[in-house]
Amino acid sequence: MRSEDQQLLMETRFSNPASIATLAKGRQLRASLDGSSRLLIIAADHAARGVMNAGNHEDAMWSRYDLLDRLTTALGVAGVDGVLGTPDVIEDLLILRALEDKFVFGSMNRGGLPGAVFELDDRFTGYTPESIVESKLDGGKMLLRINYEDPGTVTTLAACADAVTQLAASGKVAMLEPFMNELVSGKPKNVLTTEAIIRSMAIASALGATSAFSWLKIPVLDEMERVVEASTLPIVLLGGERSEQPDEMFARWERALKLPGVRGLVVGRNLLYPPDDDVAGAVKTALSLL
Repeated sequence: MRSEDQQLLMETRFSNPASIATLAKGRQLRASLDGSSRLLIIAADHAARGVMNAGNHEDAMWSRYDLLDRLTTALGVAGVDGVLGTPDVIEDLLILRALEDKFVFGSMNRGGLPGAVFELDDRFTGYTPESIVESKLDGGKMLLRINYEDPGTVTTLAACADAVTQLAASGKVAMLEPFMNELVSGKPKNVLTTEAIIRSMAIASALGATSAFSWLKIPVLDEMERVVEASTLPIVLLGGERSEQPDEMFARWERALKLPGVRGLVVGRNLLYPPDDDVAGAVKTALSLL
């Protein structure tokens, strides 16, 4: 990142923090969704849960300036539709004027820190429905891990349902990322079978007083034909852990994107930290699949 951009970020946050809200309200918004289009959204909410790695690189996201440099590079590629992030990341991008004419989704619940005794307590610690509306974002994303052995799951279910209802009342998208989850040797683990993903989609689809503005964010599986038949809601595909075999990963994405109801990709580390470190190249390859 250029030194002047670093200076801009530091000075704005210290000397003129109130300007961030002004930037949010004055941002040039993206036009409404085109029903024939496929979206590419860059995900950047991993660090809020203390997840700093990309593949085997444990310290990949230690530098916020490097992350922002990669994000602005990705968002600068023609055809990229927007970003998903927590308030700190979104506000940094606002200061850098990187969100003009982009869809912006706010990450809402990042409280379940991996490895913590409270990992399954996915509390809402980021954006709220009110702040998403106030900041003129396009919607909110929430993680929904459903563990039948954890009594706290019902609290997350209720919180997500309430967020879906509030977002829909303002015409904002509620992007739900559901997983069935189980304890393995005392540690929570998402179940990535076809049956488990379909069950999680059914539960997530019914949350809230209306599903009119609900989307589902799900992983790519081998039996995606069965998965996409599980809901009429718009589906976007998540990228997951960084793959060390990008050609195989891109081929799986391409097959899934051809299925009805699949509206695009919401991908983070696989595009921001590709094995060859060519962010623009990885993003262009993803765009070619759309």
